[in-house]
Amino acid sequence: MSARVTIQDIADELGISRNTVSKAINNTGILADATREKVLKKAAEMGYKQFSYVKVVDSGMPVLTLSTPKENTEIALFITNLLGNSHFATVMLDKFQKELSGLGYTLTMHRILSEEIDSLTLPASFSRDRTAGIICIEMFNYEYDKMICNLGLPVLLIDAPAPCFKEPLEADILLMDNQSNIYLFIQEMIRRGKTNIGFVGNHLHCQSFFERYAAYRQALYLSGLPCPDKYCITGNSAENQDFDSAVYQDYLAECLQKIRRIPDVLLCANDFVAIDTMQALKKLGYSVPQDIYLCGFDDSPDAKIVTPALTSIHIHSQIMGYYAINLLMSRINEPSLNYCTVHTETTLIYRESTEN
Repeated sequence: MSARVTIQDIADELGISRNTVSKAINNTGILADATREKVLKKAAEMGYKQFSYVKVVDSGMPVLTLSTPKENTEIALFITNLLGNSHFATVMLDKFQKELSGLGYTLTMHRILSEEIDSLTLPASFSRDRTAGIICIEMFNYEYDKMICNLGLPVLLIDAPAPCFKEPLEADILLMDNQSNIYLFIQEMIRRGKTNIGFVGNHLHCQSFFERYAAYRQALYLSGLPCPDKYCITGNSAENQDFDSAVYQDYLAECLQKIRRIPDVLLCANDFVAIDTMQALKKLGYSVPQDIYLCGFDDSPDAKIVTPALTSIHIHSQIMGYYAINLLMSRINEPSLNYCTVHTETTLIYRESTEN
């Protein structure tokens, strides 16, 4: 047996699958308690020290930890835009950084400029030699992400490019549950007699938007309802590549004006899209919720203060922070693990925009 005990060594010793051992050690998936205890006991006996379970302060949640690293002590954060207080990832990142520092790592932030994306070059501030892993928040350029994944370092993507007939990226992906509560929302709208339901948002912007759009269409299909393209506004004006809110509102108003009969409900890809849609509807003389219901996604602070307050789907950002630590530490310790995509729980919050 090799000096460094691996997951495969434990699996061979117990006569079970490598995947079962991985689930037990990483505390993922469905596994009988007796099996998990047997694996953890055998791992301890064999001197498997890559993972150990600790309780995160004030949470009681198990998180994987490491002994203090001797080399490569930096975790590089790649972003393209600065995160505002309304962004779900702000809270997630605070939790991630707090737990990361307790593991002996430092977080270095690198803002990737558009010219660096176009030229597929890394920022000058990034040092591969000091880096143990990379976390990317909303990096939606597939070719750039692929270049990062080819560096030979553990990579975690918080959201990812839309899956458009391209090879999967060699990285773990962390997302929120983009389906369950959309199904519940549409089911409730149908129960209320609101059967003409549309979608607003660029479904190819990122994987989360794509999944939300797919969930919307699937929910209508499973409910036996049509999904007219005229009720789906999934584009943007050609001159609005930088996504200026005022320009987008004009574009939405133009699209909505072409619809002969406004739908009963519009489900939006996120809260910012929903708020822009609300403004576009107001320009056309429509009132939310009297004339049309509106639902967003993210449950950002803006959703609570806009008038009317916005029905939205809440992202549990701190839970995402915990899972980000688990995924990245798992990958650093065991690079040979199969890549995985994890979805964390979301919660549907009804407010005035749907007469709640």
